[in-house]
Amino acid sequence: MKHRPATILIVDDQLPNRRLLEVLLAPEGYVTWSAASGREALERIALEAPDLILLDVMMPDMDGHTMARILKSKPQTSAIPIIMVTAMVDRHSRLGSLEAGAEDVLTVPVDRAELWLRVRNLLRLKAFNDFLRDHGAILEKQVRARTAELQRFRTAMDATADAIFLIDRTSLLFVEVNATACSMSGYTREELFKLGPAALGGTEPDAARRVIEDVVAGHVEHRLADVQLRRKDGRQVSIEVTRTAHRLDEHWTVVAVARDVTERKKAEHRLHHLAHYDALTSLPNRTLFYEVLRKTIGQASDGRGRVAVLIVDLDHFKKVNDTLGHAVGDELLVRFSDRLASCIQLRDAVGRLGGDEFAIVLMQEDPHDDVQARAVSVAHAIREALHAPFDLRGRSVVSTASIGISIYPEDANSADTLLQYADTAMYQAKQGGRDTSRFFTPQMNADALVRLELEMALRDALDNEEFVLHYQPKVHLGTGRVVGVEALLRWQRPGHGLVSPADFIPVLEECGLMVRAGDWVIASVCRQIRLWRASGIGDVQVAVNIAQRQFIEGDLEAEIARVLAGNDIPAHLLELELTESSLMANTAHTVAVLQGLRRRGLQISVDDFGTGYSSLAYLRRFPVDKLKIDIAFIRDITSRPDDAAITLAIIGLAHSLKLEVIAEGVETAAQLAFLQGHGCDQIQGYYFSRPLPLAALEVLLREGHALPPVTAMATAADAEAVALLAPR
Repeated sequence: MKHRPATILIVDDQLPNRRLLEVLLAPEGYVTWSAASGREALERIALEAPDLILLDVMMPDMDGHTMARILKSKPQTSAIPIIMVTAMVDRHSRLGSLEAGAEDVLTVPVDRAELWLRVRNLLRLKAFNDFLRDHGAILEKQVRARTAELQRFRTAMDATADAIFLIDRTSLLFVEVNATACSMSGYTREELFKLGPAALGGTEPDAARRVIEDVVAGHVEHRLADVQLRRKDGRQVSIEVTRTAHRLDEHWTVVAVARDVTERKKAEHRLHHLAHYDALTSLPNRTLFYEVLRKTIGQASDGRGRVAVLIVDLDHFKKVNDTLGHAVGDELLVRFSDRLASCIQLRDAVGRLGGDEFAIVLMQEDPHDDVQARAVSVAHAIREALHAPFDLRGRSVVSTASIGISIYPEDANSADTLLQYADTAMYQAKQGGRDTSRFFTPQMNADALVRLELEMALRDALDNEEFVLHYQPKVHLGTGRVVGVEALLRWQRPGHGLVSPADFIPVLEECGLMVRAGDWVIASVCRQIRLWRASGIGDVQVAVNIAQRQFIEGDLEAEIARVLAGNDIPAHLLELELTESSLMANTAHTVAVLQGLRRRGLQISVDDFGTGYSSLAYLRRFPVDKLKIDIAFIRDITSRPDDAAITLAIIGLAHSLKLEVIAEGVETAAQLAFLQGHGCDQIQGYYFSRPLPLAALEVLLREGHALPPVTAMATAADAEAVALLAPR
């Protein structure tokens, strides 16, 4: 006799989400029902109970937790397994779903294979639970049927990818396990029947019994846990275990379902490392260094400790990049970081703040230790360490460093101010001839007048229209044609010529002029789009960079709407580029603004992806159309397996979320070939064109310049790069 297909009720207030789950479940032959709200779902269940429920946590009229509690409170629906579907991946949120009565938690974006396995496993566990419930009657009526059912149960258990352990409450021994449990633990089924959870967990029997008793008592903290499983060969395996208790008369059995999360833990560690450590040197990045400095100041705040902060900046590093290339420059930074680390003690800390700027924290632990004298000694050691030339790919490079020093508590009491003062002292060291060190002094504040002069000049630049825009083309790799440009701000300063954006953009942000400058850029770009549409050039999509402050101050959406309407241009021709940090600041307001802009038809892209939060949650939450892979990963994509792997991961992630991918900083044919061969959508960089003034860009657009074909040499280089990723 054929078994009827299992029925699954999908409850989600978003129609696309319901349809997606229906499509994912269809190949498995399940019958799916759907409901747009908790109330509608309860009415449907009242008519006919499903075999399983996929329940969205966040719904407007009745959230998933409330609905789950209602179902679990009623005897006729309490046995229906529930899988909560949520974007919240933290442990607290998952425990909240389990406490509400859910049997499992599934995070979005939903992986099809994981969905199938979780649904299948819960349906099988439900069948087993039903079997346990009716076990007494089956035993009385039909011993043969019971034997056959047990065999089917074991077959079902053996088919699942998760390890399943059935633990007897009284004996604390395993009474049933599946094949995955055997392979995961390294024991045979017969060997496991002589053991219990204490043996696999490496704990005392009393501790294992306390956990079992807590599960029987319904304590939620032990239902879901990340633990270490000790294999027969002694190796430790990271697992996520879900425990549930089942009662038959006076007998209790705890069902533990274990999933190997070793790879997930490794991925979490890699993401943590990317977020807190510099990808190039593996030193703590600015975020982690700041936290270390803040904690060090806290430890010294009892009045007995002193702290020295050193900012170390390589002299003329830009010349190395410009003359020998970024690859050599990066190698210099790596070698220099090694020498820098050798100049300090284990109790000290060193980090890379960005570019060629490094920082050191020296802590006075001994009352007789003079931290100021140590700072002088370390600065001298750094300069001495740089005297020996660096051998960089067959070239001998000599470098020096300028060092600024500030002292807690004499100079300042906060981490921000100490870093600022050390940075000020470092710039004084550069102005003093470089290859030297300077302590911060109050006199240096007077030197800030020079900075003030720059700020005033920037204010005049806005009033006197001294800013100009250059444009860098973006090329579609499928057609080789230009599909848009990025507008880049430049300053034509009287008496100084064209000023690099690196010299004035930070000052614009720090002195509160970024919003005015950003509004000017948007207005200028929209006006230029209108002029192009009226000329023979036609429609050109232009991307503009949006600073974080533009979301905080003023009304960005209204300003963009006003400029678009004033120039009578379609919104899709304007693209907004935001950094990950801009997206994550003032999140609720940012989401609202971006959703409003998206509804108007604007395109949204994330700039420098992979260098900041790189969070899957925000990619789902924010209305993003494109990801731009940071140049830091593209630069060595054909020579560094890690950069190549990260780039491929970003491309795959973006395409799975239906996002386009743009690689910035493409400078060689080999880089182009690699990206083209792995499905990158667009590229931007010097290989095709550097940023161009308006006149030069219009010549390029009118003449229809396209990407030249990839050479055989480049293809070979790409193949060599791919070989770096192959397992050895």
